[in-house]
Amino acid sequence: MIVFDPLWDTMKRKNISQYALIKEHGVSTGTLDALRKNRSVTLHTVNELCRILQCDVSDIIRYIPEDES
Repeated sequence: MIVFDPLWDTMKRKNISQYALIKEHGVSTGTLDALRKNRSVTLHTVNELCRILQCDVSDIIRYIPEDES
């Protein structure tokens, strides 16, 4: 299972709020809701988050094998 737990820590570390993602970077509230609920998002979204946060994919997502969840 892929989770977006690292995203919230990275946003905090980079001092970028969810509000800033919406208002300054055009991330939709639906996308943020999907991220909060660990639902599917596109690779385009992951790429944009990496660009906005100037970070690596591993700073946004984490894979947890099903037998460990």
